[in-house]
Amino acid sequence: MKITNEQNDIERVLYTEKAIAARVEALGAEITEAYKGKMPIVVCILKGASFFYTDLCRSIKTDIYMDFISVSSYGSDSKSSGVVRLVKDINTNITGRDVILVEDIIDSGLTLNYLKDFFGARRPSSFKTVCLLEKEGRKNNAFQADYLGFRIPNEFVVGYGLDYADHYRNLPYIGVLKKECYEN
Repeated sequence: MKITNEQNDIERVLYTEKAIAARVEALGAEITEAYKGKMPIVVCILKGASFFYTDLCRSIKTDIYMDFISVSSYGSDSKSSGVVRLVKDINTNITGRDVILVEDIIDSGLTLNYLKDFFGARRPSSFKTVCLLEKEGRKNNAFQADYLGFRIPNEFVVGYGLDYADHYRNLPYIGVLKKECYEN
């Protein structure tokens, strides 16, 4: 197991803790307005979206129901395997309910396309996505989030829940990971 000096592994900070907090508050306000008088089910995609999800749910000022799902397409690699695998399903019947799916980052769009079909088969009343980050210059632009935090350069980022091999999640900012940390 590699012991890292996480601060020294970061090439540069893209978004500070303060900038992230301000954007999450703004997203929460948009969602509050859109779902006033409703009780949407807000679903977190574990593990990467967990920090964003928690802060977002606290910033939504209407009743919500919280649930969690876990899928995997990366493992310990820096690139998607191209195959999405369901690890943990939600515990809630979503038929006829409003669903908001919370994701950390749109890279290939593979995970969100998979989950859109997965949830769609359960006939929710509505299905929306909120993503913290979207990479610019993605090869596959087939998936667009309904609510988006930031567009970022096509670089490998960590922090605020995003990881590389389960490291760096607890950084309070989003930063670009130095290539020597993940390329061999």
